[in-house]
Amino acid sequence: MIRKALEKDIPKIGELLKQVDLVHHKGRPDIFKVGRKYSDEELRSLLKEEDRPILVSVNEADEVMGYCFCMIQQHRNSSVLTDIKTLYIDDLCVDEALRGKHIGKELYEAAVKLAVEEGCYNLTLNVWSCNPSAMRFYEAQGLVPQKIGMELIL
Repeated sequence: MIRKALEKDIPKIGELLKQVDLVHHKGRPDIFKVGRKYSDEELRSLLKEEDRPILVSVNEADEVMGYCFCMIQQHRNSSVLTDIKTLYIDDLCVDEALRGKHIGKELYEAAVKLAVEEGCYNLTLNVWSCNPSAMRFYEAQGLVPQKIGMELIL
């Protein structure tokens, strides 16, 4: 089942945030520290923001198996960008012990449904090239590159 995250979900979301961070740290230790993207206090604050819904997949015991951090974005009165509404997936994670059970796909599909309900034009996300399994997952969901970030390490 997919539902919006609740304060009681924060401990498990915190564990999953560590899993994501470790993937990024192993792939790019020059950029990512070992830690978490959001503290418990930041998560409490995010849970109150209507334009930043957090979806969770839960089992029959209502235990979190994965999450999807979303952001509703709109560039109003931009001199360059059109005034479209976008659902941006800030982070999507399934507990590493539960991967391969289509939980990620269900979370992604719930995010697409939310985007449609919110009247969004598109859904976007960023994926690090050091995470090829995530890239394959998103490609399998039908996503295509919108832009590519490039770097030169000096």
